[in-house]
Amino acid sequence: MTPSRKNWITAALLGLVSSSYSTLVSQLAAARLGRDAAVDWMTVAAIPGGDAFLQASPSLSAIATGIGFHQWADFSWAVFFFGVLGRWTSGLGPVTLALVALPWAVATSALEWLLLVPVFPFAQPIFTLQQPYWIGFLVHLASAMVYPLFPFLRTWIFHRGGHVTALSFIRIWSTGLASALALCAVLALMGATGHELPWIGRDRDGDKTFIRHMATHHQQGIELARIATLKARDEHLRALARLMEASQSAENAIFQQWWRSWFEEPMPVCSSDERASMPGFLTAEQIEQLRRNDRADFDQQFIKAMTYHHAGAVRMADDELRGTGDVRLKLMAHAIRHEQQGEIVLMNGVNGWPAVRQAIANSFADNINAR
Repeated sequence: MTPSRKNWITAALLGLVSSSYSTLVSQLAAARLGRDAAVDWMTVAAIPGGDAFLQASPSLSAIATGIGFHQWADFSWAVFFFGVLGRWTSGLGPVTLALVALPWAVATSALEWLLLVPVFPFAQPIFTLQQPYWIGFLVHLASAMVYPLFPFLRTWIFHRGGHVTALSFIRIWSTGLASALALCAVLALMGATGHELPWIGRDRDGDKTFIRHMATHHQQGIELARIATLKARDEHLRALARLMEASQSAENAIFQQWWRSWFEEPMPVCSSDERASMPGFLTAEQIEQLRRNDRADFDQQFIKAMTYHHAGAVRMADDELRGTGDVRLKLMAHAIRHEQQGEIVLMNGVNGWPAVRQAIANSFADNINAR
């Protein structure tokens, strides 16, 4: 068998291992960073499957499709790296492959986020506008960290008992990968039983306020989205409303879980004065007016109301980012700011390169007032 064929076969096996590893890490670690894995898999499923997969509660088929598509993508990158580029990469040692993992993850995740998903060939801007770049980067990094095992796998398949370069390093690296996965599993189990890692910020009151206010703000956002899922005339807008309900419900569940783990007292209900002072919070009359709107302009009225509501959430997230709270809440605030600005432009039909440019801008600042 030719060396090239051996590389392709080994690359395929490595792709199966690396994609499965990144899937497990993503599933177990998501909630520790303020993400709901089921909603993220659903969003990924919409890349090949479109709006039909966007539901208020992620279905098993959407989750399975999202995981399957992710695994196919990670598998393809491994085959590309060691198969297509095998002339240059197949001879690299484990240590070099470990050093290459980070820049490879940066490049591949950026290529997907900036071009392959939103522009060509899938032309699906929801992924890029809903998920900030760092989420895809971490997923790709988890996959690329398995690449140093390539020399070992090739020897194991084709040269049983043969010499493996840097075998001691591979043993240490494999132990590290297994330990990282085990740690993710332990932390996931702790979180599921109400024992998240302790709060580690410097502004406890500020973080309490952010959680309480954003959770309350999300509750109204969910109410608005549910109205649109029933009354919106545009099918794409209905799908976006279902996605809004799913993402904000999932984020509220994480808020509740973190509050139970971090703070002793139950989460207080926001007062009417607090609600009135929240940016973007609609009055009961405005909600009822939208609910009773059976006219042809419902879609435009909903977009106007949800844009105002999302803009308020973006301001609240920005305040958290400027504070000194827990880093996990900061990551979550950044994701909220990104997704809600992204949903505003999605409601207005932005796609292609304009969507990419908007996603880049949303990653760094509050751009609501700039439009």
